[in-house]
Amino acid sequence: MESSSSCGAKEEEVEVGDYNSSTMKKARLHSTLTALLDDPILADVPKKPTLSDVDTLISLEMGSAMRISILKLDGTSFDVAVMNSATVKDLKLAIKKKVNDMEQSNLGHRHISWQHVWANYCLSHQNQKLLDENSALQDCGVRNNSQVQFVPFVLSKGSGKHSKRRKHRIFRGLSKLA
Repeated sequence: MESSSSCGAKEEEVEVGDYNSSTMKKARLHSTLTALLDDPILADVPKKPTLSDVDTLISLEMGSAMRISILKLDGTSFDVAVMNSATVKDLKLAIKKKVNDMEQSNLGHRHISWQHVWANYCLSHQNQKLLDENSALQDCGVRNNSQVQFVPFVLSKGSGKHSKRRKHRIFRGLSKLA
């Protein structure tokens, strides 16, 4: 019986040794990755990059993606990278991800209501509003190193789904009063 318990003790040592070895490898990998991400050459790589982030950045270097400068209403700007075949919707997702990452790194978690943002503002390139989310950016004239800006989103009275919603809200409010 003693031999079986000493055998169990050796198995535990091996498991602990494997765990320590694995932990050490992960720690070295993490420190190497941190050092790489702090390199100024890799400044455009997010702190916690996903595979698609890395793929897009590689495509950018190879010319099959484009870097777009986004001008905010306060006059500041930031860059996002999207594939050459990207649509307006892809650009909006890239903006959302970039802004959320910047907010996370600067201020901790701060919730931005993107539904509110896109309901009140739209993107514009050379005074052309990018309203159709399924339009390819290149069809709208957006190319590598183009600048896209946020502009207030105003619908004309007769068009769009927003005016119908407002009417619906008014009627719903009136029915509650009656």
